[in-house]
Amino acid sequence: MEFICYPKCTTCQKAKKWLDENGKSYEMRDIKENKPTLAELKKWYKMSGLPLKKFFNTSGLLYKSMELKEKLKDMTEEEQLKLLATDGMLVKRPIIVTDSSILDVFRENDYEETLK
Repeated sequence: MEFICYPKCTTCQKAKKWLDENGKSYEMRDIKENKPTLAELKKWYKMSGLPLKKFFNTSGLLYKSMELKEKLKDMTEEEQLKLLATDGMLVKRPIIVTDSSILDVFRENDYEETLK
């Protein structure tokens, strides 16, 4: 299992604490230092079944400074995925990736159900 996070993020810290307290083994990946590739993002998007907008860190400074709230409407999915791949700070986190599932944010109930 891969745990993709930004270590300074409080939500990521809560998710890490939950994983540790529940004895889950994982490989931790700093999303800022080792950003997701375009191929990874495409795979995760397809696995998740979620709208692509859910992958954007809409509360992040970079998202806001780039005025993406308005710009995303006019972009294709491919353009949005390519944009996400340019900077890990655009991607909502934490992300848990297993062989069969992806969790896109920390919700304790989802973690308990998916990572039994």
